Amino acid sequence: MTRPAPELSLKYAREVLGVSSASTPAEVRKAFREAAKRAHPDSGGDENSFRQVMDAYQRLQDPLGDRLVQTPTRARPTPDPDLEITPKLALEGGDVDHRMPDGQFIRITLPAGLRSGDKVRAAGAELCVYIRAHDGVLVRGDDLWMTVKVAPGLLKKGGRVSLDTPIGRRSVWIDKKAAERGLVRVEAEGLPARGRRPAGHLFVRLTATAGLADSAALSLLRRFAAAWAA
Repeated sequence: MTRPAPELSLKYAREVLGVSSASTPAEVRKAFREAAKRAHPDSGGDENSFRQVMDAYQRLQDPLGDRLVQTPTRARPTPDPDLEITPKLALEGGDVDHRMPDGQFIRITLPAGLRSGDKVRAAGAELCVYIRAHDGVLVRGDDLWMTVKVAPGLLKKGGRVSLDTPIGRRSVWIDKKAAERGLVRVEAEGLPARGRRPAGHLFVRLTATAGLADSAALSLLRRFAAAWAA
């Protein structure tokens, strides 16, 4: 019986498929196919085991191509960063109140596009920046990642939809592949370009949640279909 996994970490996902961090994408795909056959209910497995295999494979896939997703590291150039900011501040810039080592509070105006490890000068000091996860949003390199709950019908129908996210309303296109993977990439909606760093992307994990209303466009389409069939 497969043990439960409260959080599908990369380590656990690899254990489910029987691969290692050194496995190639081809080896991961082969292990996935074999594990899926063993866990499939038609082959003597059970639904929970099969779902774990599917989730593990999705966890190890890189949405950009054929590489494995690496765990987002906590980029700390110093043991304790001098200035921790939210993804929203890194995205848009703005003012932040900061307490200096001497106890003095100062207000710092930050530029848009800061990354973890960047340095900013304030009150004659150089402060090292770290971007912490906040309000369901985290930063991986230049990219923003978040999870959004959507109506199950939305994943089935797909199309252009507007989603309320912690960083504002975003319009995304859900195609068949994105619906199957539960992951959408929104081009150039991550951290803005700054210095030698390119503009990042926004990755939205879509979680089907019962009880949520469908989008206005999907509701309109259903009403049209019902009227046409009447």
